[in-house]
Amino acid sequence: MRLADLLERAGLAIEGAGEVAVTGFAIDHRKVAPGTVFGAFRGARFNGEDFIAAAVDAGAVAVVARPEARVEGALHIADAEPRQAFARAAAGFFSPVPPIIVAVTGTNGKTSTVEMTRQIWRMGGERAASIGTLGVTTPDGSVSTGLTTPDIVTFLANMSGLAREGVTHVAYEASSHGLSQYRNEGLKVAASAFTNFSRDHLDYHGTMEAYFAAKMRLFTEVVAPGSPAVIWDGGDGSQWTARAIAEADARGLKVLTVGEGGSFLRLAAREPGQLGQTLTIEYDGQVRKVNLPLIGAYQAANALVAAGLAMVTGVGTGAVFDALTRLQPVRGRLERAAINPTGAPAYVDYAHTPDALEAAIAALRPHVAAGGRLIAVFGAGGDRDTGKRSQMGEVAARAADIVIITDDNPRSEDPAAIRAAILAGAGGKAREIGDRRKAIAAAIAEAGTRDIVLIAGKGHEQGQISGAGDTMRIEAFDDVEVARQCAGSTPS
Repeated sequence: MRLADLLERAGLAIEGAGEVAVTGFAIDHRKVAPGTVFGAFRGARFNGEDFIAAAVDAGAVAVVARPEARVEGALHIADAEPRQAFARAAAGFFSPVPPIIVAVTGTNGKTSTVEMTRQIWRMGGERAASIGTLGVTTPDGSVSTGLTTPDIVTFLANMSGLAREGVTHVAYEASSHGLSQYRNEGLKVAASAFTNFSRDHLDYHGTMEAYFAAKMRLFTEVVAPGSPAVIWDGGDGSQWTARAIAEADARGLKVLTVGEGGSFLRLAAREPGQLGQTLTIEYDGQVRKVNLPLIGAYQAANALVAAGLAMVTGVGTGAVFDALTRLQPVRGRLERAAINPTGAPAYVDYAHTPDALEAAIAALRPHVAAGGRLIAVFGAGGDRDTGKRSQMGEVAARAADIVIITDDNPRSEDPAAIRAAILAGAGGKAREIGDRRKAIAAAIAEAGTRDIVLIAGKGHEQGQISGAGDTMRIEAFDDVEVARQCAGSTPS
């Protein structure tokens, strides 16, 4: 493929690109082969510009980097936003791609929403996949990527690989990191969605405004004007929802709100049941009742956003509402992991922000029997936003009946210091068991017939991270498996 053609498609131009043949794209100099376009970016830990010479020696024919970067022996594609320029050029190289691609952003619910969208598409007869925190989920299985949004080369290669396997529909998570680092640029997005917004990742973005702006790049830059934007509106007057709608309107997107305040799919009522909930939904002047086989208000929210995305991408109304009644739980999202000998269930959830923790507790509260207790076990990740720790402690102390603070992924931080910050927010209404296995065991052993246990923070994760750099260790740890071992049972 000619470099000049790729640059023209990306709206870029450079002298000497005419007959240069491109064989691939790479952002790791160790993966450069003759004919590769190398992306040299400045990062938090490494500066890709330091490896330009090595990439050229390995055969790079062009380097995408800042104008001030030094490039010798290869063409210099200079751009003030080299990540974005690289992504747009690479998008033309990786083809074909699935014709229907949707993107979901927001603080909580992205993983569940893209997976539910995939399920609805599949039940509607489409060959569908999802990309996100759980990995790449295809009609044939799942392969973990380890990142909510993989690097741009992996992302585009995955998309092209899925298309070659016959996948026609893909839903992906558009994380704030991915959006700010241009890790999912260059592809035509048929529809987009916004789930909600609350505190998270301030260790990276610094402020809520910067964090929100990163999310809004999906609406303001990634998708094309005129495309549908499905936005959750809980009817609670959220300023972030209002601002997301305003950003989408300003871009010329077709705004479709869903939820209690929705005009496209309005959630008129929600009645919790033993293993699910009945949703009363108003759509196109008609009222429909749907028996959703998932518990919790936020599961209903994710399902409705997914339903909206499926509808605007061609799945018939009847097929969508039928699919809602057959949705399967998403790994690590209010997943019923075990039942202890007294009959008390233990649920595992990925909640790792104050809002998500409160939502998970609220989801389980209606299912606690009269006189029963909700027991919450959680911690907080090290080397991440420190300000949310005390807030999580406050939320748990207020919303749960028994709170056990334990370790999450301490990474390079002192685990005891992390727990102390959470305990400070709990105001003396929590106890501390640092060892996560022992904390889970204690909660399950304490739970009586009328109680429910919530194990929050790690969800689907398969390991516990401590240390950093050369001292980093990842020990096998799966909350679901540990809960089952501690309970001596599996869910029924």
